[in-house]
Amino acid sequence: MRIVKLITAGLLACGSLTASIAIAQASLPGAQWPAYNNRLDGVRYSPLKEITPENASQLGEVCRVQIDGPTSFHAGLIVVDGVIYTNTGRETVALDATTCAIRWKHTYVPDEEIVSPSSRGLAVLDGRVFRGTGDARLIALDAATGRLLWKNVIGSPRLGESAGAAPLAWQGMVFMGIAGSEHGIRGRVMAYDAQTGRELWRFNTIPMGDEPGAETWLRPESAKTGGGGVWGAMTLDVTTGELFVPVGNPWPDLDRAYRPGTNLFTNSVVVLDARTGALKWWHQSVPADWQDFDLAAPPVLYRTADVRDYLVFAGKDGYVTAVDRDTRKVVFRTPVTRIENAPAGPTPEGVRICPGFAGGVEWNGPALDLLTGSLITGAVDICFIVKSGESKYAPSEASFGGTVEPDGPATGWVTAIDSVTGEVRWRYHAEKPVVAGVTPTAGGVTFTGDLAGNLLVFNSRTGALVHKVRVGGAMAGGVVTYEVAGKQYVAFAAGNISRNAFGDLGLPSVVIMTLNPERRAAGSSSSGAAANAPATGGTAGKANPANGRRLYEQVCIACHGPDGNMIADRRLGGLGARQDLASTIAYIKDPKPPMPKLYPDLLDEQHVLDVATFIHEELR
Repeated sequence: MRIVKLITAGLLACGSLTASIAIAQASLPGAQWPAYNNRLDGVRYSPLKEITPENASQLGEVCRVQIDGPTSFHAGLIVVDGVIYTNTGRETVALDATTCAIRWKHTYVPDEEIVSPSSRGLAVLDGRVFRGTGDARLIALDAATGRLLWKNVIGSPRLGESAGAAPLAWQGMVFMGIAGSEHGIRGRVMAYDAQTGRELWRFNTIPMGDEPGAETWLRPESAKTGGGGVWGAMTLDVTTGELFVPVGNPWPDLDRAYRPGTNLFTNSVVVLDARTGALKWWHQSVPADWQDFDLAAPPVLYRTADVRDYLVFAGKDGYVTAVDRDTRKVVFRTPVTRIENAPAGPTPEGVRICPGFAGGVEWNGPALDLLTGSLITGAVDICFIVKSGESKYAPSEASFGGTVEPDGPATGWVTAIDSVTGEVRWRYHAEKPVVAGVTPTAGGVTFTGDLAGNLLVFNSRTGALVHKVRVGGAMAGGVVTYEVAGKQYVAFAAGNISRNAFGDLGLPSVVIMTLNPERRAAGSSSSGAAANAPATGGTAGKANPANGRRLYEQVCIACHGPDGNMIADRRLGGLGARQDLASTIAYIKDPKPPMPKLYPDLLDEQHVLDVATFIHEELR
């Protein structure tokens, strides 16, 4: 008996030692990816070294898992203790970081009609997962089980408000913004207690009354619908307790005569005291904007060798801008895509602008490569024809105060610039826009992807493309790297249908790669497809308008708006009175550009019938 007890004790000790080793390794630098940009200061860099320019071509797929039906997939990926957390507009998932096995899935059922299907991601802190919703809620889930812990109503969908930003969590607080500039909202950012969801403070990004900046709205009543949504991700300096918030465009987008003045704090990085919400300072990149040159990507904070503290941000104007945080002066402003502006403003006949309303740097901004001292940024190269029009506010209806149409093809750029001087070091012209996360590493490689569905791996120092592989869907979300059991992995979001669908499409999936992966048997990839994923073949049965509503909210609403009338010359409201159902079905199956073709690869016969029926019966 004594011998048995000794053996048992030894086994228990070994088990504890194994667990301790696993915990210790998970806490090593680079083993995890705990925040949207890895670090709260926006320095998107990994110290992992296993993957290098010499062996990057040996990267292969370990597994993939579909996490939703057809919809947008812009979210970042978070990796904590061997688990990947990510989300679409309704689904939140926890996946095993080496096998893609789904640990849990939470499906959010909206309380109200959603305004936007997009989400830029989530935050994880102290065993909880935080995310926003398309009907302007902030929710907290148990990170181990996916159980809903609390839900807070933080905005009004009836006024066009949604919560598509990626929250930031720090020291018991969750910071979140309200999006919806095109709907004429009054933007704001708030802090919440992570345990209870109770609001701690709020800051209005569109000032009114006695608030600082209100004087920049020369027609004060226009500030009430001034825009200034927060829809990307934020950055935090833990040494000063400052929260850096990128703020969106003013409303109406095109008609600056409707809102005379410089329109603070639109198109600005606003710096707040993270504990109180008090305004500390700001930098506005484009005053009195009419070209939709808002900011969404999280800024980057770093200190140079000569002890200068930089704030670096990139926006839809196509520039990477560095500001000295002490002097508040611009240090450099470097273009990272084609720029052809028309500063006089839109006309009824139309003017051409580049980048346009979906161009420049979107929701993933510069990454700081600590190995080479470069800032590496993806961008969209696209032009638009912009025509002026009537500005008319209606609650929850999206309006630009004119019309915008793509002009020519959409391509992309990856650009590396000197982080001190802003001088361009190298460029890569991608076949389609680059809106995915950019991730440099200590191994000397930088990972990103494009909307053509290519994973791109660069030599960080030279810009040489050392590996390119088709991944089966547009890359529009997170690209991260982490380590499990001494092995480096790369995981990324693939598959996307959204307003930025300029290339491949695909169903939202998480893909994991590593060097020389063990080959799986055919068909052994993990499967977590949503119930409304397209079927293969078959004919449609009875129309299901409820499923049509969900498909409309997940696929169509980003371009057409909640009421179907966001595109002036393609209004869906009252469509049933203008054409028969068969004609609508035929157009969905074979649309004209820029509408993407979704049938039959992403939508089947039943889906097309359901969404066409919803449009005819509900969008009146």
